[in-house]
Amino acid sequence: MSSDISLFINKIICGDCKEILSALPPNSADLIVTSPPYADCRKGSYGGIHPDKYVEWFLPISKELKRVLKPEGSFVLNIKEKTVRGEKHTYVIELILEMRKQGWLWTEEYIWHKKNCYPGKWPNRFRDAWERCLHFTKQKRFKMFQERVMVPIGNWSTKRLSKLSKTDLIRDESKSLSGFGKNVSNWLGRNMVYPTNVLHLATECSNKNHSATFPIALPEWFIKLFTEEGDIVLDPFIGSGATALTCRKLSRYYIGIEIKEEYCKLAKTALKEKYEPTLWDLPNTHQGRL
Repeated sequence: MSSDISLFINKIICGDCKEILSALPPNSADLIVTSPPYADCRKGSYGGIHPDKYVEWFLPISKELKRVLKPEGSFVLNIKEKTVRGEKHTYVIELILEMRKQGWLWTEEYIWHKKNCYPGKWPNRFRDAWERCLHFTKQKRFKMFQERVMVPIGNWSTKRLSKLSKTDLIRDESKSLSGFGKNVSNWLGRNMVYPTNVLHLATECSNKNHSATFPIALPEWFIKLFTEEGDIVLDPFIGSGATALTCRKLSRYYIGIEIKEEYCKLAKTALKEKYEPTLWDLPNTHQGRL
């Protein structure tokens, strides 16, 4: 096992993440954000993993991710259930329960609403327009910078804040330390507010020859929320490089792992076209601060 994280910094590493993760030193990543192959999906690209075998396949990976993640770090897992013979399979729920047994805290669940999803219909359901982004941590206190993802307050405030009752001014402050949101008067005079846990982001259709690229805006939102400049972001299923591109944009360091050689090439090409090599890419420049 290597003890020098700088050997992995700002690299797209082609290979099986289960093998490569074991070479990373413990407590080295500030954030892990990724979207692994979904069950029985992308068979042409990744061979497909049967829903009944998905938890068994992923648990050795999540065990290594837990070892590599810093104590104050976060792990965001973009994943989605699969419908099998007209019924939703439970592999995502089963995975959450098994990861909790590994010691992960299931801290939050964000929903990615695909706001440009085209319509669809099956005999017993409609087309999915959302995916899960499960937030896991190693401890209850972790790095989070909520102010960086604030949004405009919106039109609701014009009428809602114009006439406040006595209840609005004191609501829940005596019951909970988190009464800020329910005490409506806290929002008087504000232009920006904290977002909900539903992210309204469009899918990206170009995908640069990758069958399942998630939009840059998705990792960008979580990288802003959970990291600072100079932090290390790990994506063990980096695909065509969305997470790495976002890290370069936001002045974070990345470690990307991808098992498909053609996608490794796509990611490296995208980075080269977008960002010419600089001192930022040289491992020796990190050893003094990591």
